[in-house]
Parts: sequence; structure tokens; C-alpha cells
Amino acid sequence: MKTALVVGASGGMGYALVNELVSRNIHVKAFARNKEKLVALFQHHKNVEIISGDAFNEQEMMKASNGVDVIFHAISFPYQDWAKQHNRCLDMVIRIAEKQGAKIALVDNIYAYGRQSTNRITEETRKEPQTKKGKIRLAMENKLMESNIPSLIVHLPDLYGPNAENTILYETLKNVAQGKKANFVGNMQVKREFLYTVDGAKAMVELALRDDTYNQNWNVPAVHTITGEELVKVLRDITGYKKGIRTVSKGMIRLIGIFSPSMKEVVEMLYLTEQPVILSGDKYERKIGHLPRTSYRVGLEETIIWMNKRALK
Repeated sequence: MKTALVVGASGGMGYALVNELVSRNIHVKAFARNKEKLVALFQHHKNVEIISGDAFNEQEMMKASNGVDVIFHAISFPYQDWAKQHNRCLDMVIRIAEKQGAKIALVDNIYAYGRQSTNRITEETRKEPQTKKGKIRLAMENKLMESNIPSLIVHLPDLYGPNAENTILYETLKNVAQGKKANFVGNMQVKREFLYTVDGAKAMVELALRDDTYNQNWNVPAVHTITGEELVKVLRDITGYKKGIRTVSKGMIRLIGIFSPSMKEVVEMLYLTEQPVILSGDKYERKIGHLPRTSYRVGLEETIIWMNKRALK
């Protein structure tokens, strides 16, 4: 891979992917709608070509993808727009990849796995999503696998990291960093996974660089599971944060959802805070090698530092 296009480069995983690709001396075309944000993120990066455009505009996508080897599909949409936009966007990416002779690497989540009773979910686990958003993600996966494009589907758990603002943990981290009263979504005694975006990007780029990894699903788990209480303790140790953390329940979000379409869409996914899907990374470690595993302390510390630097600008 000499040149890569990252669609959705201004998001959390997009940002991490651009940084990882550049660290491997790969020329990156960083594509997103908001040019101002792209410039703020990447203006000082060597080997990054900033391209603002619309992922639904075929002419703009064709121009951006000219000469690329792999298209990293890291774009997402507000929950309330998933049904209208996700498959339509993937259709465009597939069409562009086919015309340009490029491969596709899809940043995916765990929603397609649905509710699971086993402890660690492998890539062979049967996918039977019960939610609207899980069914949308499975339809995307099937669409990609049925295409003629060499593709990677990389399943990641809940994310956190620099610039990862559209995540369930972001508001907690932001308020802790600012010394404000913070909320935590879900039961604080349940062990869940939170993947550091830098680790996710390292694993995904490694997969994309190989020829024998395509047309497959890959799981990239977090360093280990952690409860909300354990995570908050790490945050307190890092920041000296003294305030209490309020738990946000399903009932509270359902109430807010009466007035907010975006919050209403969150409710159906809250089962993951009570019955988490925990990924197995055995396939990756068996076929590729050791997974990137940044400790929560280091990952959270680096994320808080990034937030504080951004607040000063």
C-alpha cells in the first residue's frame, strides 16, 4: 500500500487511521465534509493530503480516490440517519473502489453480533441482531462481502481516544477533564470493553497491509474488560478529579428521548451496557501476531492530554 484514502478522516477512528498510516510512510488522502476541522487536525502532518467533500458526490469521491490502493471507510452518521445513509454511503464506496481498482477496509462496530450469551465472541459467531442498527450493520457487511471488492470488515468495541467525540465515553472524559460533574452511561459494576482508537488503527492498518487478510471479518478487542468503577478510579488517579460520577440509566435516556430524536435512538443499544459483547482477538493473534494493547491508564491519560491541549486553542 503506497496511498490510502480515509473517508471520515475527521472522526475518532479516521483521525487515528490517518496518523497510523502516516507513521508507516503511506501517503494519505484525508477526506471529510468539514475542511476547517481537517485543517485543524492535519495541517502540520507531512504526507497528508486534505480533501473536503461529500461522500455522496460521485465526482468528488472519484477525484479523491484517484490512485489509492485502499479506501478506509471510517465515516458514520447520527443514529437517526443510519437507515437512510449508511447503506447508501457504502454503495458509493463500493462503486468507487470498483472503478479505481482499490480495496476497502470497513471500520465496524459490534452491533451486528446482537445479544450473545457466550463469554468471548469470535468471528465465526452467528450474527442475529435484534436491533434496527444491528440489522443495518449486518446488511452493510453482507453487501460488502457480496461485492467483487477485496474487503476487510473490522469489528471494534466502544471506542475512546483523541478526537473520538461521537462515543459513549466522550462526555464522561470531557467533563472529568474540565472538572465538571460527569455522567457515566450504564451499570458501573458491569465489565465492558473500551478500545483505545490508536490500538484499533494499528491493528486495522496491519491487516490492510497484508494480502491474505481480505474478504474476512476480524475482531479487535480492548486490552481487557473494565467496570465503570475501575475506569473512574483510573481517571481520578490521572486527573485528581474529586467530584461524584452520576450513573445514567436506560429510564433517564428514554425520558430524554421524548424530546431528542438522537437520544431516543440510543435506547435500543443500551443492552450492551448490561450484557456486553466481549470480543475474542484469538484469530488476529494466531494469524497476525500480538494485538496492540495500550493500558487504560496510558490511553486515558493521552486522551485527557489531547482534550486539554485542544481546549487551550
